[in-house]
Amino acid sequence: MIPTLLLLASLMGGAGVVLAAAAAHAAPGAGLDSAAYLLLFHAVAVLGASGLAQQGLLWPPAALAAMAGFVLGGVLFAADVSMRAFAGHRLFAMAAPTGGTILIVAWLVLASAVIVIIVRGR
Repeated sequence: MIPTLLLLASLMGGAGVVLAAAAAHAAPGAGLDSAAYLLLFHAVAVLGASGLAQQGLLWPPAALAAMAGFVLGGVLFAADVSMRAFAGHRLFAMAAPTGGTILIVAWLVLASAVIVIIVRGR
């Protein structure tokens, strides 16, 4: 599962760079810059969480759930913003807010992955 998430994070990073370029050149002011940054930041969060879990600094089940949330939430948010910019309609109703909510929950799940390690005394 982690190699799949690492692959998805790598694709998110690439998509973030593409959206940043589109924000600057193809559709300035369409909100693509926020979608780009969100993808880039959360791609790095997946990579970081994976490394921390490998080092035993995160409880693996919660770290895995957080990483999946970073991917799902980031993709939903960025896809909705991109659809609005390029196709003129939403991905589906409430896609961006749903993605954002998933990202918030994923960060809280990541915090719980740290708390479990602290409570267990590592």
